[in-house]
Amino acid sequence: METVRRLVEDKPVVIFSKSSCCMSHSMKQLISGYGANPIVYDLDELPNGREIDRTLQKIGCKQGVPAVFIGQKLVGGANDVISLQVQGKLVPMLMEAGAIWIWNRTN
Repeated sequence: METVRRLVEDKPVVIFSKSSCCMSHSMKQLISGYGANPIVYDLDELPNGREIDRTLQKIGCKQGVPAVFIGQKLVGGANDVISLQVQGKLVPMLMEAGAIWIWNRTN
C-alpha cells in the first residue's frame, strides 16, 4: 500500500496499466484527450509490478489494471472512468485535481 501511495502522491492523474492491455491504452487516450498528462506506470515493466498489481486488487481494483487515480484518490478501473465521463463528472474531477485548467466543450 505504501508503494502505491508514494507513486500517486502529489500527482494529478496516475494510471497503473500493462503495456499490452487495450483498456489501459483506452484510459490513457481518454484522459489525455481532455488535455491531461497522466503519469503512467506499466506494471509489466516494473520490477515490483506484481506486488503493485496485488495491492491494487486489495484496495478495490477488481482486474488490477487499469487503475486510475485522480487527485490521489482511486477512481477505479475502465468502467468507473467511463461511467464518470458519461455522467459528466470526469472533467470536473480532472480540473479539481489540477490535471487540466480549462476545458472548452465543442459540439
